[in-house]
Amino acid sequence: MSKKSRAYKPKACYLCGKNGRADRLEMHHVFGGPYRKKSEKYGAVVALCGEECHRNGKNSVHRNRAVNMALKEEFQRRIMTEHGWTVEKFIEEFGKNYT
Repeated sequence: MSKKSRAYKPKACYLCGKNGRADRLEMHHVFGGPYRKKSEKYGAVVALCGEECHRNGKNSVHRNRAVNMALKEEFQRRIMTEHGWTVEKFIEEFGKNYT
C-alpha cells in the first residue's frame, strides 16, 4: 500500500459539514506559522471548504477572528486533555494560551 492511499482523506468540512463537491476541501492548520508541524503532530489540522469556510467566506477561518479563535481554543483544550498538559505546558509548545 502506498503512502498516498494511507493518507487522511476528510469526508466533510469541519465547520459546515459539506462534502467538498461544490467547494473543494482544503486542510487548515489550527496553529499556523511556526507551529504548523506541531499542529500536524498533535492532530490540530482540519478539512474546510476552501472558498467559503477556509479563505474567503464571511465566516471563514482566515477572515473571521471569532471563528479562528474558537478553533484554537477547542484544539488547545483537546490537546491539553489528550496529553495531560497544563496551560503552561501548552504555552511552552505553542507560544500562547487560547483559553
